[in-house]
Amino acid sequence: MMLQAQLHCLCLFTLYLTTGYGQEGKFSGPLKPMTFSIFEGQGPSQIIFQFKASPLAVTFKLTGETDDIFQIQPDGLLYHNKALDRETRAVHKLQVSALDADGNTVEGPVPITIEVKDINDNRPVFLQPKYEGSVRQNSRPGKPFMYVNATDLDDPATPNGQLIYQIIMQLPKVNNVMYFQINNKTGAISLTREGSQELDPLKNPSYKLVVSVQDMGGQNDHSFSDSTSVDIMVKENIWKAPEPVEIEENSTNPYPIKITQVQWNDPGALYSLVDKEKPSKFPFSIDQEGNIYVTQPLDREEKDAYVFYAVAKDEHGKPLAFPLQIQVKVKDINDNPPTCPSAVTVLEVQENEQIGSSIGTLIAHDMDEENNINSVLGYRIVDQTPKVPRDGLFLVQSYSGTFQLAVQSLRKRDTPQYNLTVEVSDKDFKTLCFVQVNIIDINDQIPIFEKPDYGNLTLPEDTAIGTVILTIQATDVDEPHTGSSKILYRITQGDSEGRLEIETDPETNTGYVKVKKPLDFEAVAAHNIVFQAENPEPLVHGVQYNASSSATFRLIVTDVNEAPQFSQQVYQAKVSEDVAKGTKVGNVTAKDPEGLDISYSLRGDKRGWLKIDPVTGEIFSVAPLDREAESLYRVQVVATEVGGSSLSSMAQFHLTLMDVNDNPPRLAKEYTGLFFCHPPKAPESLIFEATDDDQQSFRGRHFTFSLGSESLQKDWEVSKINGTHASLSTKHTGFEERVYHIPVRINDGGRPPLEGTVSLPVTFCKCVEDRCFQPAGHMPGIPTVGVTVGVLLTTFLVIGIILAVVFFQIKKNKGQHNVESAQASEVKPLRN
Repeated sequence: MMLQAQLHCLCLFTLYLTTGYGQEGKFSGPLKPMTFSIFEGQGPSQIIFQFKASPLAVTFKLTGETDDIFQIQPDGLLYHNKALDRETRAVHKLQVSALDADGNTVEGPVPITIEVKDINDNRPVFLQPKYEGSVRQNSRPGKPFMYVNATDLDDPATPNGQLIYQIIMQLPKVNNVMYFQINNKTGAISLTREGSQELDPLKNPSYKLVVSVQDMGGQNDHSFSDSTSVDIMVKENIWKAPEPVEIEENSTNPYPIKITQVQWNDPGALYSLVDKEKPSKFPFSIDQEGNIYVTQPLDREEKDAYVFYAVAKDEHGKPLAFPLQIQVKVKDINDNPPTCPSAVTVLEVQENEQIGSSIGTLIAHDMDEENNINSVLGYRIVDQTPKVPRDGLFLVQSYSGTFQLAVQSLRKRDTPQYNLTVEVSDKDFKTLCFVQVNIIDINDQIPIFEKPDYGNLTLPEDTAIGTVILTIQATDVDEPHTGSSKILYRITQGDSEGRLEIETDPETNTGYVKVKKPLDFEAVAAHNIVFQAENPEPLVHGVQYNASSSATFRLIVTDVNEAPQFSQQVYQAKVSEDVAKGTKVGNVTAKDPEGLDISYSLRGDKRGWLKIDPVTGEIFSVAPLDREAESLYRVQVVATEVGGSSLSSMAQFHLTLMDVNDNPPRLAKEYTGLFFCHPPKAPESLIFEATDDDQQSFRGRHFTFSLGSESLQKDWEVSKINGTHASLSTKHTGFEERVYHIPVRINDGGRPPLEGTVSLPVTFCKCVEDRCFQPAGHMPGIPTVGVTVGVLLTTFLVIGIILAVVFFQIKKNKGQHNVESAQASEVKPLRN
């Protein structure tokens, strides 16, 4: 009764048993090793477990890490009389023994483990009430430059000890932008991207942050928190690109030579150089003090500038900041002589050119830097060959290299060519270049005909095109084979219709007058021709062509009886194919050059569709036309002169027939062998195609389909698939095994619409392997079985007779051969 009262008074606490429960209940059981989990902070006199032992046991004994907290009653009731504190002891190791009346151990001792479970009863605390740190401007965003730390005595393996950091204030906060960020788990403080770009010690040398820490992972309204202040000094960034470096090319100083230096904000950085072009030869290096060296002589003419980057990394190989650009310019020295543009520079000048005229420029080169004293070139003529009519005929501009005539004009008859030696020099070097000046003849002489009049020439008007009818000749004393001496002939009078042409021999300047177009007695009976000889090169100022460059010629054309001439070679017309007989479909026109009357006729009218009026040339239809038979009808029209020599000529007449809807639709092919397997198991269908012979429109054909008999509609159905195809379908399965002929109406929808009825033979038959099987009956012309057997027996009899004769003949020949052999053996001497 006393124990029951105690149980009713004590508040039971939830226990977590890891080794199982007793058979009699959750809070009692036999004496055996057990583990209990109990939350810290609970009030005293909390029952843990009721142990039971053998009947010999009269009391229990508790030993181990009791800390005066755990007790056990004689009846085996284990409880704690004080609140547990996980931070004082997280695990209590106890031993329980069962004793008899004499105090002897009956059972045990058995180990009992008490695990104290954590509750959030400790607030996080920063290790320092105030933190101080510094950061360089332009530091890499996200790289920590300082840490804040807080501790919590609660179990770190539970949310009670999980701490979350947060920046709750930044002073000053420029433009409401956060320059700093914190890792919420580690407390690492770093710059944001904006802070990396905008921090400037000249504007704001220091910042104050308020940082909070919260347990329970910051996810519980009952979590504890703490805060601290962080003072941050902003230092000037010394990781800056150095000024561009200038290095004199081909220096003889000992290498390597220090040219500049970079430095990271803190010691311990690892430096390297990177060239994005990745050349095969990179003449720069850097040591771990940030000193940059050139390692070998540089050649400005090979590469005049270098751009590469210095990189700083931490001990883990991660970049500390953005790379710095290093610019190196190679300073020029005068180490290259002038070079000539070619072995010989050729210039040309016309004779009689005025004094001071520019005749060309010599452009020499220097590999040294442009617009530099080392590449400024001077020019000087040191020799002239030949020196006729005198020396010093040319001068050259000292710095441009432009040549001019110095004292007089030149004449080609003095010499056709001058060779000049020119000295080209820079500050330290000299080079000789060679210039050739060619004297060009000017067109100061006109062509002169060998005679002023080439007389008269009579030609028939049917002279063939291309015939040479006359040879003319003029001469020019200017330099041969130049534009000044080449002669071009043209006709200036007497040939307004261009019936003649003149070709010039480029070697001899001989002119050949040819017939270019047919001559026409009826148009012009006589031509008074004037020839003009000219040069392709313009004459010099003051010289003009005169009468000596002209010649005359009279061409007389005689009449020839010519055939009539059509106004065109091909006549074309277009009519509808359904025009009535006697309709005019076209006309042709021809004229006789001599003015005779003309009679027209047709040739090649193989279908007999046309006739022509022999007087007027009008063409009429005389029979129905059919575009489907021939869409483009071609005939020849003959024009014959009436009287005279009866000469004739021919032209083509092409008649295009335009389509009308005059052909009913039909099946696109012959449909044989259409079948359905009998007996049908379900309604089936087949597809057929229609066409007609009329011209198809750009929209294609649009046929409509229907059954040809209404009585078939209960058994069959026709369905349109598209403009040319339809399907024929059965409506049931009750068909006989025979052939059905199904009429189908097809309408073309034309103007006017035409309709045709076609018949589709469809067979219902037994099928073998999806093929129609029909027993073959006797067909006319095929022998019966009896006749066939008779023919075969007769054939075998004939073959037997032939074989018997052959066998008898072979045997007869063999017997004769044996007799001859026996006779021969009688007279043949015996041999041992």
